[in-house]
Amino acid sequence: MRIYDLILKKRDGEELSKAEISFIINGFVKGGIADYQMSAFLMAVYFRGMTSRESVNFTIAMADSGEKIDLSSISGFKVDKHSTGGVGDKTTLVLAPLVAACGGKIAKMSGCGLGHTGGTIDKLESIPGFKTSLTKEKFIKNVNKIGLAIMGQTAQIVPADKLIYALRDVTATVDSIPLIAASIMSKKLASGSNGIVLDVKTGSGAFMQKYEDALELAKLMVNIGENADQKTVALITNMDEPLGYAIGNSIEVKEAIDTLNGTGPKDLTNLCIELGGNMLLISGLVKNIKEGKGKIKKAIYNKSGLEKFKELVKIQDGNPAVVQNPSLLPQCKKIIEIKSEKSGYIEKINSCEVGIVSQILGAGRKTKNDTIDLSVGIYLKKKISDKIKKGETLAIFHTDGNKNKTNEAKDRFLNAYKISNKKVTPSKLLFAKITKNKVEIY
Repeated sequence: MRIYDLILKKRDGEELSKAEISFIINGFVKGGIADYQMSAFLMAVYFRGMTSRESVNFTIAMADSGEKIDLSSISGFKVDKHSTGGVGDKTTLVLAPLVAACGGKIAKMSGCGLGHTGGTIDKLESIPGFKTSLTKEKFIKNVNKIGLAIMGQTAQIVPADKLIYALRDVTATVDSIPLIAASIMSKKLASGSNGIVLDVKTGSGAFMQKYEDALELAKLMVNIGENADQKTVALITNMDEPLGYAIGNSIEVKEAIDTLNGTGPKDLTNLCIELGGNMLLISGLVKNIKEGKGKIKKAIYNKSGLEKFKELVKIQDGNPAVVQNPSLLPQCKKIIEIKSEKSGYIEKINSCEVGIVSQILGAGRKTKNDTIDLSVGIYLKKKISDKIKKGETLAIFHTDGNKNKTNEAKDRFLNAYKISNKKVTPSKLLFAKITKNKVEIY
């Protein structure tokens, strides 16, 4: 078998066999296939795509390229959740404790933020003392004890993805749906859970800005998961405006605590209820989605989700006092109110730009090695359809006091908002639910 022949075969639009795909992945990880050859193959995939069978085999081969987490010593159905990324997306911090409080088992591996989207690990590390680097033994022990653990992804998980993504990033092949699906699902398959609920974002702050692309990606990931014996459901959700009001690490943790207290933003709360209901359903803990959503709502109302969050913080060496006293979280040096320059109604928000503004303030990274400021960010005062007067506060910047960064951030932030004279109706939060054989439109 030669890589040249396989590149040619894919270039000409032919389907590769499971053995041929394994040869490519294994050869590249072990160094037998050169970067330039793999780059040529990725470009062939970009233009020719992959069949459903190829995507499944490609993803499984990637998942098999390194260490796989064995969660068999955790009793019960292990359920995971993954978001394709967005602005203000602190869902895991709310959702995981709620599901665990309802009897779900969540052994979750998460990542740090990069670019305009935030990372769960960064948010958790803004809690004083919280440790995201756990041994596998401690990780599993915590889930067995409290039903929940969240840790950073290990370097040994899916090395093929790290190598391939580095090439995609410099060869204009990042936005290939089969490659995106394989990158996401290979890590999920290697993480050992029995099922996963996918939150596929679409809109101005999402990687998939068009609904049609988000739907294609969701269908493909569900198909990959189901064919790899992982029960999989995907929801397509709105990212045409940031989720909730807080964007930044410590202020998002505070908003997550508020949500678990029952006083959080409606969009974040409703999203967690929908995702959580589906997580309980695929776990077999409820008979239908209505019952699942009801249990999640109850966990908010009776504060059992909040108590589970406190348990998570304590068991991973964080200071649980932050739940009652969020001022213990990192605090910024200066707060600046951003005033609207005109009156009217908020018609549109460029969520990607708002995420970049947060990054400029220091809350995000441009490269993986950048240092972030856990205390800075943006708190929105107005969202789509809200009425605003000239001179009224549009948002509050939490800053480190650097005027140059603040001035640049302010200009970009104001340009990210479109204000019109006519009242507009915000788009819905949930667009569709995708299961193995069905697309349900909300």
